[in-house]
Amino acid sequence: MSKKLVIIIISIAIICLLSLLGGAAVNSAIKATSTTDFCISCHEMQSTVYQEYKKTIHFQNASGVRAGCGDCHIPHDWGTTLWRKFLASKDVYHHLLGTIDTQDKFEQQRLAMAKRVWSSMKESDSRECRNCHHFDSMDMEKQKPRARKQHEQAIDNNETCIDCHKGIAHKAVHQELETPAENEELKLEF
Repeated sequence: MSKKLVIIIISIAIICLLSLLGGAAVNSAIKATSTTDFCISCHEMQSTVYQEYKKTIHFQNASGVRAGCGDCHIPHDWGTTLWRKFLASKDVYHHLLGTIDTQDKFEQQRLAMAKRVWSSMKESDSRECRNCHHFDSMDMEKQKPRARKQHEQAIDNNETCIDCHKGIAHKAVHQELETPAENEELKLEF
């Protein structure tokens, strides 16, 4: 075997090893930053949205299934997760900038942040909700009449979860929208 071929093989092996190690590091970072503990490590999350979430069925319920922050806010496929993490860096930036670093400042920005999440969920057909909830697996006969009617209408009108379920795990700020049309427009201020 020639010296040149050995160098090429060793170089390729080193590149492959570094790629695997880099991928494993990125995957570990994604996993670590997708936990509820990580999400509530900022005091504004701990004292606001986490306290609200703890009072919902997503936190505690009869079946014992708990949906954490990542279940509702992070896609389950790797590529979209990377993009969502990139977009989430905006929240870290605003935390460090001081835009949302106190409860009062957080509350001033809450509606704008909620609109951003609602818009994303609308665009993705409530992808994160559908990680657990699917119309085709719902037993409509076991639902309360109002819920059954709403879900049947949602199917018929090709609506998505977020069209009706704003404020499901957090403070219901959608009531602060100025007009019903704003529900559709979701102008982002933050």
